[in-house]
Amino acid sequence: MFLEQNGVRILERNFRSGRRGEIDLVGLDGRTLVFFEVKFRKNEKSGAPEEAVTLAKQRTICGTADYYRCRYQIPEDQPVRFDVVALRPADEKKVSCHWIRNAFPYQG
Repeated sequence: MFLEQNGVRILERNFRSGRRGEIDLVGLDGRTLVFFEVKFRKNEKSGAPEEAVTLAKQRTICGTADYYRCRYQIPEDQPVRFDVVALRPADEKKVSCHWIRNAFPYQG
């Protein structure tokens, strides 16, 4: 996987918090706990993949991240980041990955 090849240790896939929402991936990038939103668009008709991470979606992700941190007793001083991985077709057989680190701040 692209993130693992770039040094991220994946801790969870499709983490759900009941009614709060879902986080696509949770991983460690060095010492930083990262919550990833992965978006794919087969074309640009409905906009760029990263544009789909609206303010409402960011709030949902942050609420789910709070639940994750509480559930696993993550210390408050743990560095945390919210990233987006935008996927697009590069050609018929390949996908282009654009990893946006610090894609948005915490939305409490």
